This record gives sequence, C-alpha cells and structure tokens, in this order.
Amino acid sequence: MVGTPGDTIQLRNKAVLVNGVPLDDKSFTQRIDPGVIDGTINPRDNFGPVTVPDGSYFVMGDNRDQSLDSRFWGFVREEKIRGRAFRIYWSWNGQGQMTEWVRWERFGKAIQ
Repeated sequence: MVGTPGDTIQLRNKAVLVNGVPLDDKSFTQRIDPGVIDGTINPRDNFGPVTVPDGSYFVMGDNRDQSLDSRFWGFVREEKIRGRAFRIYWSWNGQGQMTEWVRWERFGKAIQ
C-alpha cells in the first residue's frame, strides 16, 4: 500500500511522491525498464497528483514497470481488503535466460 485516505500521490519520472515527499521504495521494488513514459500516453511513470478518498487506498505492485495497479484501475475500497499479505508465493523476473526468470529464492519468504 502506498497511499491511505487523505494522502496525495504523484509519480514523476518513476519517483513515487506521497504528500510531496519521495517514497524510499528501492529495497522492495524493481524497475527494469530504464525508459520513462509520458503520462499523457500511459500512467506508469508519470501520474497524478491524486488524493486518496476516504475509505480507499492507493496500491502499487513491487514490479513497478510491469504492475497493473491503482495507476491503471483506481483506488481499492476498504471493504474489499480481506487481510494482510504475509508470504511471497510467486516471484518472477522475466529477464535474462528463461531458466532464470523465476526467483526461486523468494518463494515462501515472509513479508516484513
């Protein structure tokens, strides 16, 4: 989850800003495409600003360049949230040789 009710979310050239402050997400995200897409074409790298409404959340995937998340389909209503993630069940890179695409070392890892 990136934004809670009342937060203002913006992406500028892939940097996530929450209430105008850059989010330090480097330890738990990946960005594999060095290119930056104009926000008028696609919201992946340049988005917002938007304010998260009451009872909603702004979520983003950890694979920022390939995730379809709140940038594309909007906010998640609180009543749709059923629990908290606690384990990684699938981790995939999709880069390099096909035999290296799955990140086996992350399977079953506890989410801190």
